[in-house]
Amino acid sequence: MSTLVSAPETRTEPLPKGRRFPFWAWPIGLAVAIVVIAIVREITGQDDIFSSGTISAALAWAMPLALAGLGGLWSERAGVINIGLEGMMILGTWGAAFGAIHGGPWMGVLGAVVCGALGGLVHALATVTFGVDHIVSGVALNIVALGVASYLAARFFGELEGGSDVQSPPLPSLPSVSLPGVSDLLGSIEDRGWFFVSDVAALLRGVTTDLSMLTVVALLLILGTWWVLWHTSFGLRVRSCGESPASAETLGINVYLYKYIAVTVSGGLAGLGGGFLAMVASSAYREDQTGGRGYIGLAAMIFGNWRPGGVLMGSGLFGYIDALQLRGGGEAIHALLLLVGVLILAIGGWQIVRRQRLVQGSVAIAAGIGVVVLWLLTDTIPGDFTRFAPHLTTLLVLAFASQRLRMPAANGKVYRRGEGH
Repeated sequence: MSTLVSAPETRTEPLPKGRRFPFWAWPIGLAVAIVVIAIVREITGQDDIFSSGTISAALAWAMPLALAGLGGLWSERAGVINIGLEGMMILGTWGAAFGAIHGGPWMGVLGAVVCGALGGLVHALATVTFGVDHIVSGVALNIVALGVASYLAARFFGELEGGSDVQSPPLPSLPSVSLPGVSDLLGSIEDRGWFFVSDVAALLRGVTTDLSMLTVVALLLILGTWWVLWHTSFGLRVRSCGESPASAETLGINVYLYKYIAVTVSGGLAGLGGGFLAMVASSAYREDQTGGRGYIGLAAMIFGNWRPGGVLMGSGLFGYIDALQLRGGGEAIHALLLLVGVLILAIGGWQIVRRQRLVQGSVAIAAGIGVVVLWLLTDTIPGDFTRFAPHLTTLLVLAFASQRLRMPAANGKVYRRGEGH
C-alpha cells in the first residue's frame, strides 16, 4: 500500500520557484485588493462597484461557474478533457426543473445532479472506452444536450400551467440562510461610506446575508474536492490517472474505473451548476439559459491551474464582472477601467523590473496607458461591450495567466489498458 500511495507523487506539479504563497500572504493580498478598489470607488464615485448587493450578486453568479469548473477539474485531473461541461449544465437545468416540479426543491437538486452525471457517463463511454477524441466528444455532447433538453422541455413543460415549450412554470425556492445579528450592523457601517472599513463591511455583509443553501452546498463541495483529491488515497489514484496512467496501471490501479468515476462526478457537478441557474438565479427553466457558462467555468478551471482554490478565485472574478454589468451597467464597467489600467501598468513594470522581459513589459505598459486614457476620455461603456465584459475578462485573464499553467501530463491522451506492461 505504501508503494501504491507514494509512487505517482513523483510527477506532481513542479511549480517555478516563488509561485507558492504562504497562507498569511492571502489575507494581506485581499486587504491590498480592497484598498485599491476603495481608492477607485472614491475617485470614480461609483459606490456600486463594491457594495454588499454587488458582492452578493457576484457570489450567486459565481457559483454555477465554480461548479462547472469543479466538474472540469475532476475530469481533467483524471486525464479526460471535458469540453462537454456546457451540455452537462444544460441537462442539469432541465433535470432541476423536472425534479423540483414533481418532488420539491431538493428533488430538483437531485435531478440536476443525475442528469448532469448521465451526460458525464456518456462522455466517459465515448472517450475512455471507445477512444473518441475528447474535444470531438465534448462538442458533440453540447449539441446533443441542447436538442435533448429542448425536446424534453416541450414534452413535459408545454402543457403545464405557466409553462411553454421553452420555459417551465415557476420553481419552488430553496431555503436561504444568514448569519444572525450581523446584517444590520454591517449595513450601517457600509452606509457610513468610510474608506476601507465600509468596504470590508460590504464584503462581509454580501457573503453572510441571505445565502441560498445551494451556495453553501457549492462552497462545501469545493472544500470537499480539495480534501478528497489531495488528501486521500482515492484522490491520489484519480490524479495518477491524469499524470501517468501507464504507471498507475502497473501499481494495480484500475485506470478505466477511476476515469469513469471522475468524469461521472464531473458531469454531476456541472449539472448541479445548471440546476443553480434554474432554481436560484432565475427560479425557472429557460431554453439556452446557460449562455456559455460551461465554457467560462472551463476557463475558470484553467485560470485556477487545475486546483479548487483557483477555480473559486477565477469564478469569483467572472461572477463579479457579470454582477457588476447587470447591476451598474456601462457606468460601473467604465469605473472598473481605471482599476484594470492600473493593474496592467503594474504587471508591465513587474515584467521589466523582476522578469527582465522588456518587450512584454513595454507592451503591457502601453496597453495600461491606453486603458487609462480611454477612461479619461469617456463617461460610460456602450451596452454591447458591457454585455461582453465577462467574456472579454475571460480572454484577458487567460492571456496573462498562461505562463504559469500546468495541466495534468496525460490530459487529453487516449489510453488503452495494458500500455503499462
